[in-house]
Amino acid sequence: MNCIIVSEQANEILKEYLRKRTYHIIEIKSTNHVYEAVSSHGDMYVCKIGNTAIIAPEQLEYVCCELDMNKIDYETGVSKLGYKYPENIKYNGVWLGSYFIHNVKYTDKKILAEANKKVLDIIDVKQGYTKCNIVAVDHGSVITSDIGIATQLKKFEIDVLLIRPGYVRLKGFEYGFLGGASGRVGNDIIFNGNLEIHPDYQKIIDFIGSKGLGTIFFREYPLEDIGSIIEMSPVR
Repeated sequence: MNCIIVSEQANEILKEYLRKRTYHIIEIKSTNHVYEAVSSHGDMYVCKIGNTAIIAPEQLEYVCCELDMNKIDYETGVSKLGYKYPENIKYNGVWLGSYFIHNVKYTDKKILAEANKKVLDIIDVKQGYTKCNIVAVDHGSVITSDIGIATQLKKFEIDVLLIRPGYVRLKGFEYGFLGGASGRVGNDIIFNGNLEIHPDYQKIIDFIGSKGLGTIFFREYPLEDIGSIIEMSPVR
């Protein structure tokens, strides 16, 4: 059974939808190691590279038993998290096919080692909240509202849909990010909340559709940044 790593504070409608699709949910627990708004966000503690999860030490005790039980391949990161930027971004990188994307000045060394082991091209970007800002659609295309990320990725011939920032809730902030409000699950990109409120809604679903993927969202509640929706498959 595949697993979904997601915030314990994710909406129950999202969780129930995933359960009905027979996914096992592994919930990220809030800690006081990063600031409250992102304290249960998966992309602050977990970086997926290929089918391996690199887990921050501060979260490992809460999820290791379920990872083991479900035969998920994982490694423990070597970097401890700090409360604020940039000390809290060490696991916020993005695996995209043959690429790894992050502000590598701050990336956990175990993550970089795993990227090098898999012979990934490393793309250095200024935005440290990289995963928060990127919807990884497939191995060669992304959606982002960050102009700097978009400019850098286009140099590598990655297909980028640049959208307007905002329209995503994040408690305590003016807005969150679409990458943090979404994730690829199977052949769908799932959004945590009502994607229709975003002014670039049609562009987003058309872009995803052009890659042969579906779009799932929930009209029952507002679009909210929960630290990504991370699918992991068991080791065969």
